[in-house]
Amino acid sequence: MAPSTVSTCTDTDVDPPALLDMRSLVRKSAPEEALVTGWSAVSASMQRVTVRLPIEHAFYSEGGRYSPMLFVESLRQALAMLTHSLHDVPISHRLGLENIRFSVKQHALYATSHPATLTLLVTHPSIRRRRFGSAHFTSRLDVLRSGLPIGSAELRYTTHPPAVYDRLRGRYADAARAFAGALPLTPPVPAALVGRRHERDVVLSPTAAAHEWLLRIDVGHRVLFDHPHDHVPGMVLLEAASQATQAVLRGPVVPVVFDTTFVRYTEYDRPCRVTAEFVAPDPRGRPRVKVSAFQEGDPVFTSTVTAVPRPH
Repeated sequence: MAPSTVSTCTDTDVDPPALLDMRSLVRKSAPEEALVTGWSAVSASMQRVTVRLPIEHAFYSEGGRYSPMLFVESLRQALAMLTHSLHDVPISHRLGLENIRFSVKQHALYATSHPATLTLLVTHPSIRRRRFGSAHFTSRLDVLRSGLPIGSAELRYTTHPPAVYDRLRGRYADAARAFAGALPLTPPVPAALVGRRHERDVVLSPTAAAHEWLLRIDVGHRVLFDHPHDHVPGMVLLEAASQATQAVLRGPVVPVVFDTTFVRYTEYDRPCRVTAEFVAPDPRGRPRVKVSAFQEGDPVFTSTVTAVPRPH
């Protein structure tokens, strides 16, 4: 998942210092996008992270229900925060997601008239510190709502100090410059086809081929691009996988399981082709779709997505 620049405070900022610190720790600029409210140690090997979901979200909720993508954004923010607060990785280091597998119960994604509180129990089966300051993490999370389990996840990610990351990214290392080099915005597929209400929230553009699209990158989107990134954020690619799954299943469905690999960085300055194909159903008979993304013929992302019918 995409690394980010660190938020800074100006003379006009009026947010409490704790809020500013949390926004930086979870790599968000807008205060309403920071979901983590705190954490504590359960034991020497487990942490408890508290996440607060808004009553409504401009992108991640609709019709009284939260998107599964808000669930995974909660996971991302929790691990970003613990990486710095618990594991002492400097805030200047860049985080990159390599693999994520998560599942969430669709019936637990309801919104109410009050913000929802999630409890994330986090362990880290593997932490490998590397030369020159990089580190590789494997983290597992169990998520509860009102004391009941609603989902789980395993993520593998790497952190790099600025010098290592800049060498790795080369001419793309500067986020503002990479952002400015994004290709012109392409037209969206019909919003209803991909489970969206507004065209501005669609991340796929049509092509002449069946089950194939171009990734639609709107760097002006206030949620998906909360601040400049040096490459396309992982949350955008996961949203593309969700939308592609809904497009090929052609019915009101909710993607609830994602098994995802981020193969390489996805760049702004070249087209990204997204494909979807049916694969064998899961052991419970639920439909599955394999979504892949390519740039210049090379794979950049793949995700096998399991879906269930959307509740009425």
